[in-house]
Amino acid sequence: MTRTGDPRTGTPLDGLRIGDTERDAVVVALHDHFAAGRLDRGELDERMDAALAAKTRGDLRALVRDLPPPHGLPEAAEDRPRPAPVPGRVPWGRPGLMHADPHRMHRQRMHEHRMHWHRHAHGHGPPSPAFPLLLGVFLVLTFTVGAGTGLLAVLGIAMAVWLARAVRVAATLRR
Repeated sequence: MTRTGDPRTGTPLDGLRIGDTERDAVVVALHDHFAAGRLDRGELDERMDAALAAKTRGDLRALVRDLPPPHGLPEAAEDRPRPAPVPGRVPWGRPGLMHADPHRMHRQRMHEHRMHWHRHAHGHGPPSPAFPLLLGVFLVLTFTVGAGTGLLAVLGIAMAVWLARAVRVAATLRR
């Protein structure tokens, strides 16, 4: 759906209705132009009466057409100058993804989100040095004392490490 502009100006969105906020902003701008000497008292009174009776954005634009900015009218996106495109950059997202499959990008973002949640929710993070250490203890004890003693020693150490970590987590959560 496209909105047509005011036939007198051809500006898009001039046919939109306005509220008190827009009227007040133009009245303030008219006072500023009066203070700067651009309007005399008669012109100010005439334009203020018209501003207070205005119904559309085009009505307000006609009152300040011959005045320099600021004129109190909100700038619509169509009225603002658009920045020139930068070669090699896309106006959204990451560079280089202009022709990427949006469904694949969505799946990738969801996968990254799930993996991030999984790591943090389940306590997974950087690998702990406990496993290689326990493996080393097991191998040394297996070859020196025997496999059963090595297994019991490793299980005891693992239980002590797990208990110490549980106490630390409980203390952190209590704070």
